[in-house]
Amino acid sequence: MQQKIQYKVKDLVLVGGGHSHAIVLKMFGMSPLTGVKITLITDYSDTPYSGMLPGHIAGFYTREQCHIDLRKLANFAQAQLYIDSAIAIDLENNQVICANRPSVGFDLLSIDIGSTPATISVPGATKYAIGAKPVGKLLQSWYELVENLEKNPHKAVNIGIVGGGAGGVELALSMQGNLQQYHDNFKIHLFGRDRLLIPDRNRSLGNLLRRIIIERGVNLHLGETVCKVAPDTDIERFNVICESGLRIKCDYIFWVTQASAPKWLKATGIATDERGFILVKDNLQSLSHPQVFAAGDIATIKNHPRAKAGVFAVRQGKPLFENLRRSLLGKNLKNYRPQKDYLSLIGTGDRMAIATRGWLTLPPHRLLWHWKDYIDHRFMESFRNFPEMGMGHRASKDKETIQNLEIPCAGCGSKVGGNVLKRVLQRIQKEQSFGEREDIIIGLRYPDDAAVVKVPVGKVMVQTIDYFTSLINDPYIFAQIAVNHCLSDIFAMGAIPTTALALATIPYGTSSTVEETLYQLLSGVIKALNQAQVSLIGGHTTQGSQLAFGLSCNGLADENQLLRKGGMRANQVLILTKALGTGTLFAAEMRRQVKASWIDKALQSMLLSNQAATEIFLQYNATACTDITGFGLLGHLLEMIKASLIGVELRIDDIPVLDGARETTAKGIFSSLMAENLKASSYITNLKDFEFHHNYPLLYDPQTSGGLLASVSPEQADNCVNRLREVGYEEARIIGKVLEESEQGISLV
Repeated sequence: MQQKIQYKVKDLVLVGGGHSHAIVLKMFGMSPLTGVKITLITDYSDTPYSGMLPGHIAGFYTREQCHIDLRKLANFAQAQLYIDSAIAIDLENNQVICANRPSVGFDLLSIDIGSTPATISVPGATKYAIGAKPVGKLLQSWYELVENLEKNPHKAVNIGIVGGGAGGVELALSMQGNLQQYHDNFKIHLFGRDRLLIPDRNRSLGNLLRRIIIERGVNLHLGETVCKVAPDTDIERFNVICESGLRIKCDYIFWVTQASAPKWLKATGIATDERGFILVKDNLQSLSHPQVFAAGDIATIKNHPRAKAGVFAVRQGKPLFENLRRSLLGKNLKNYRPQKDYLSLIGTGDRMAIATRGWLTLPPHRLLWHWKDYIDHRFMESFRNFPEMGMGHRASKDKETIQNLEIPCAGCGSKVGGNVLKRVLQRIQKEQSFGEREDIIIGLRYPDDAAVVKVPVGKVMVQTIDYFTSLINDPYIFAQIAVNHCLSDIFAMGAIPTTALALATIPYGTSSTVEETLYQLLSGVIKALNQAQVSLIGGHTTQGSQLAFGLSCNGLADENQLLRKGGMRANQVLILTKALGTGTLFAAEMRRQVKASWIDKALQSMLLSNQAATEIFLQYNATACTDITGFGLLGHLLEMIKASLIGVELRIDDIPVLDGARETTAKGIFSSLMAENLKASSYITNLKDFEFHHNYPLLYDPQTSGGLLASVSPEQADNCVNRLREVGYEEARIIGKVLEESEQGISLV
């Protein structure tokens, strides 16, 4: 009987990680739709929950408590996560144009990118003020401000906040509540264009907040229209200049004015309102383009316009999910009607809150704060504890599917279709910087069955091959990591890579979905190969159940200048260029037990090529080198020890470790290769003294695109490490020395 398989036949792309999309992803995780490939494009790997941000600034919540981990959420929904900014949308060809990666094709698009403060009309505001959006930049500036004040608790500081709406008021009260705890010489100035605070709500609320603001020592400037922000004669300060002539010197200026939409949206041709927000029908579908949906602040429901408030974004999550699902299935859409009024709980920065709805306003009270705190924690908790991988799918009672297709016969080698491959190669050949070289006689642009490359006289060819399944749900980033990993063997030998052949396995799907995945993958390949000045000269594609990629790499070297594992000499020191921990971190990500920031830093490390490190090691006369990959640090070091017939002393405390790796190994989360790598422990001469050390498990952790380990003379070691750090290997350090004894063992210290 021929096996059945679920094809990916529809591409659903979500642009923005706002509240509505967070709910959509969670619901797709609980009720998956077979045949749909979901991709989330977002600037950051976590997204702030607006309800808890003032409390975070006031010091009541940690950053983790008030942010939704989008990596964990995408993992649960089995969605691809692309960390990038959308800068345009081609609605004729159904493509999202990104700032730092290839365009992303879609069949159905949903936009939830929030809004930005309107700063364009005020000279100097964009350059000198700190916008309330994106929140990531606001928080970074706030952290820097707090750090500076903690270092200088008696320094006079003026903080300006422009915007007399709910956002500006909450920000002023939260900052005041936090800073008063340890700083006694600061002033906060709040500027509002209207005579009343929060003018779009009832007058009693504005009057109440005015009294609280004044009592808390915030300098209130109502009825003042800020017309300019300019640097002061004191280069560390800025002037907030108002139309009335009022001029206030400030060290920091936060801009929390009326929401606006990004300019690029209007250029797409999509229907927008007079402020640039996407106009949608009652079913959240674009008024002008049926393949586009929008929700949250970026959308305006034409028949039911509402204020730009987080409560509406949260409420739109479920109807957005239902209508995206119905659209993918070809069903009729359902209308959604937002409530006209809503309850607001406004924190006052002192663990108290005001409640207001319609004409009713309740003054600050601790019980109202506890109520708000309970609601916010309950909402955030729903994004923290997901079922284990696959549980949401098995639990789903919804059996609807886009389409089921049979697996192609194996007789064709499960190849990607010729037309698909031709189109992708035509697209990526434009991106290849090193495709035309004199030594390449027959390469990628020729129809011949094999590539032909000249080997220069007096050079030896260094060859290696590697291939593995994707460890992240982004083919573009995975490809760059895979290229770095595959080229590392060439670099570890002290050789210069020149050409490569690719082997790619693309998940089953229709020609359009296969083409999109292959294009994203090969674009990443070409980017990384271009950086290494390597030419892609051919390859092979196949279709399978999982995305996988590998390279057969060729390099050139002078035979007498090769770096070998057997070149370690007595009294040399060992230098490691990258931190350890990718194995345990990605094993933990599969279980959704990591922080987004941990994976972000791991990816940053894996995207760092070993090419420059090789050049530096050669410059400082390294005599032996290897790259740290699947066998872990100890396994690869042991290969050097056996080849060099010598022992080493390893300083276990000095071994660099990626953020979160100690936490995940402490939970007993290890890569599947860990058990095999542990067999190398028999070569540790003093194992019993260190087997409970917090770094000990990481000695065996298998690495993807890990660093280089090299032996250098002690006289040159410090300069070598400093140079490595200068060019980007921030975790490079000396981790041990080569012993004089001929024992082929490892001693930990």
